[in-house]
Amino acid sequence: MHSTTAARLDRDILRLAVPALGALAADPLVSMVDTVFVGRLGVVPLAALGVNTSIFAMSFIVFNFLAYGTTPMVARAVGRGDRTGAGDIVLQALLLAVVVGGVATLMLEALAGPIVALMGAGPDLREPALSYLRIRALAGPAVLLVTAGHGAFRGYQDMRTPLLVTLALNVVNLVLDPLFIFGFGWGLRGAALATLIAQWTGALWFVHLLLRSRRRELGIQPRVPRLAEIRPFLRVGGELALRTLALVGTMTLATAVATRVGTVQVAAHQVGTQIWLLLAMIVDSLAVAAQALVAGYRGSGDITMARRASNRLLVWGLASGFALGGLFYLLAPVLTRLFTNDPAVLAALAGIYPFVVAMQPLNAIVFVWDGVFMGAERFRFLAVQMAVSALCAAAILLLVLPMGWGLTGVWWGIVALMLVRGVTLAVRYRSPMLLSTGP
Repeated sequence: MHSTTAARLDRDILRLAVPALGALAADPLVSMVDTVFVGRLGVVPLAALGVNTSIFAMSFIVFNFLAYGTTPMVARAVGRGDRTGAGDIVLQALLLAVVVGGVATLMLEALAGPIVALMGAGPDLREPALSYLRIRALAGPAVLLVTAGHGAFRGYQDMRTPLLVTLALNVVNLVLDPLFIFGFGWGLRGAALATLIAQWTGALWFVHLLLRSRRRELGIQPRVPRLAEIRPFLRVGGELALRTLALVGTMTLATAVATRVGTVQVAAHQVGTQIWLLLAMIVDSLAVAAQALVAGYRGSGDITMARRASNRLLVWGLASGFALGGLFYLLAPVLTRLFTNDPAVLAALAGIYPFVVAMQPLNAIVFVWDGVFMGAERFRFLAVQMAVSALCAAAILLLVLPMGWGLTGVWWGIVALMLVRGVTLAVRYRSPMLLSTGP
């Protein structure tokens, strides 16, 4: 690749990836801040918050297509100079966010009792968990509007706006949490209300930007999309939801198997996966950049630059993977003790920590490939290859207990998941038709 082209791509990657990393890092802060303040109320409120954190994570993760699907479709429309088409996609995403978010809220409100019971909440947790759930569930449409807003602005290759909205949302939550929890004495309900207001603040800001203050600049002409226009979006959503469910299901199975291996082992597994997910979030910023850049070049018809950008992003991903693996290897004595001081858990963690470190280059290149394939809008392929990868991993995970492989067997299952993903993506990436504008 010509040095000038490489330098230009590097600048574009940094321009997109750095603020995307900031937004990705700031996104989990709402739950973290809630945990810090609620933890001072006692064990029961903290446990009730933990139950709800899991409920909301599982309830809304399947709707991440509102970001992953919106970004490449908007970017491709912008790339071909069709601002009106990009605006129409944004309107479809916003409408789906409101409708699906509203349905999710109604279901959470109607089924709150059975959901909390299914999570295993005992008599002491039931009432506080239900109280929190019923308040925060009202943020359903807001959560999905924020998701759609992220996807829209990423498609316009504007990563700074989502970062600013995410930071503002967190500031609102940070200010209201202590005020409502302690100042007004509302306890756990105060935390739920603070999060509700914060999420709606972010959602309404995105809506204001997209439908009012920046509407003309972004080519958005407010109207209600027709059902026929939304059907392709729903197809993409279904494919991405299948992919997400396969991934989440595999990681859930891994945790379930680790739980049956032993209490110490599942504690070590929890720490290991948290570190693993932290590294994934860092590399995900490159995947976001890949979605926007690849889709933009495809939209403009410059398939050569789309391929060059993809190759350059893979170099960045591989380098990041090795760098992160090396860094976390050096930080092992300090990092592991940030999560636990229990000698038994630390000993079990030492047995799987090499997996966490050694997998980073593979993880990084897989995550970047994910971004490239999403930018190429190969959603069906991503769903199929994730399902195949999940089945291969599940085959190993289901043998862990009968074969007595212990916690290392669980992590070999995770290695299998990533390895099969990597191989299938690599084979398909070689196709000269991958980045074409056809199906």
